[in-house]
Amino acid sequence: MKDNKPLRQQTKLGLQGTVLGFLDPWAGEASDRLMRTGTGMVYPSQDPKPGREEFVSQMKRLGADFYVHHVFPDGEGLTGHSELLEDMVRYDMEVCLGNEYGNINGPWVDGTNRYDVPDGPLLEAARTGKLIGLLYDEPEHLQINAGQYRKNQWLPHWGSMSGLTLEDSAERMASVIAQRVEHVEMLLSPLDTTPKSGALISEQVFPTLFHVAARGGMTLCPKVMKESFQPLQLSTALGAAKQYGRDLWICADLWGPDIGHWFTRVSGFPGHSPEEFASALRMGYYMGPTHLFTENVDALMTYGPKGFELTEFGEVWKAFALDFVPKHPLPYDHKQASADIALVCSDDSNYGQHARLFGSREQEAPHATSKLFEAWHLLSHGSIPAHGSCMHIPGYDFPRHKLKAAVPREAFPLTQGLPEPLLPEGIHPLFYPSNNVLVYDEFVSEAALGEPKLILLAGSRVPAKTLQLLRRKAEQGASVIVDKSLVPAEWKESRRLGSGSWTVTSSFLSEEAKEAANPCLGDATCWRQRFGSAEVRMYKGDAGGFTLDLELVCK
Repeated sequence: MKDNKPLRQQTKLGLQGTVLGFLDPWAGEASDRLMRTGTGMVYPSQDPKPGREEFVSQMKRLGADFYVHHVFPDGEGLTGHSELLEDMVRYDMEVCLGNEYGNINGPWVDGTNRYDVPDGPLLEAARTGKLIGLLYDEPEHLQINAGQYRKNQWLPHWGSMSGLTLEDSAERMASVIAQRVEHVEMLLSPLDTTPKSGALISEQVFPTLFHVAARGGMTLCPKVMKESFQPLQLSTALGAAKQYGRDLWICADLWGPDIGHWFTRVSGFPGHSPEEFASALRMGYYMGPTHLFTENVDALMTYGPKGFELTEFGEVWKAFALDFVPKHPLPYDHKQASADIALVCSDDSNYGQHARLFGSREQEAPHATSKLFEAWHLLSHGSIPAHGSCMHIPGYDFPRHKLKAAVPREAFPLTQGLPEPLLPEGIHPLFYPSNNVLVYDEFVSEAALGEPKLILLAGSRVPAKTLQLLRRKAEQGASVIVDKSLVPAEWKESRRLGSGSWTVTSSFLSEEAKEAANPCLGDATCWRQRFGSAEVRMYKGDAGGFTLDLELVCK
């Protein structure tokens, strides 16, 4: 008998709830009582409230397998929670519960700026059989920048790391996460639900602390687009997921830095063009995630007397979900990612601001924590800056700030954005060259590391066991480039080693580092990411790299 099963479990597609476009169909007026964005202000809804059935039916028409719903902690309970769950069962849709509105408004877990979905509503959701996870919104951001929402005190997301070393901070954070993971697992263990119904998902905007979150037991969810450098963001998440055996979700986040002549709910939303969105969805899908969703469905559609009407972003999503994905089943998943280049670096939480590492305001960022940025500058043929890992660093002026200054809040939404003469150049391309890079932390095992041709070692620390592993890889034929501060005196000499090489450098920007790395860096016109025998190849789709031409090569 012919086996008609798909080659792998298809990526599930999802949509996240409205943030300012229209009232939440279940929470209703609570939508306008609570702050739903990280902008520091309450935005009145721009559209009328749709009916519950109408909204769920629209998501299903757009090919959504699941719905990401940030719960509404309003007064004594979660407004609309039971009704939401009833509809998820009635219309056969899976649901992921998010904590963003609680993070922004409280109530917070004692000593933190974090909101946890309470046990009672969590159990209620799990009993439906439709719960697939608990989304923690930007926990790395709220650990490092603890004053983002809770202004009266400095209380990091997973607790204070004041007075601790970087190594001890990472250990404590992973331990606190593990305690929360264990609590949820124990709470749901008596129920007859799927094992991953209570998975904690770390949805991250900064490419740091992925490894600490994974070590603590969280599923990883990098945001793409936003203000990140895509290969750096995805290679870091892919490496952490592979090293710690975690599932990978991807969030396509339309909040961003750019402005244009496209439908705009508010300055920065959407902050990417429809063309970039189309490329980013395909890019994210080709990473082989278990789940992929778009943040904030109100960028995709408006609601009015005629019901729901798609924006140009909604048309992009519809084409992706209903046409592209069914026609392009993947013969791999993210756990098959493998590296030609491995970047081994301690997870130090520095993304280029050199402050508040792990949320501590006392400790200065050691210079060693910036070596990661040098390494990526080298690996990207100089295209990613050598002083940070996202655009929240010196040198970037966000066009959305000009839109915010030029247009009063009450004038939004703009159905066609700003007219062309007022538009500055965009700053957020998708393309940067990278040649099959995966990022691991200092505890990487030989099995996870695989057989890379080039290995870079950076960061503030490395265990002797890992250093010995990399030395052995050099003997077996790899080119290994290590930061001088991380090796003992007897290994500080650069030399041929076995059939490979051992290069010791004080800077990844040095000529000796470039010379050692150059044979493995690949073509500066291509970004490659390999999964088993398949390789995704991405090229500039336009002169600035704001869109991608993608090619899947299966050997």
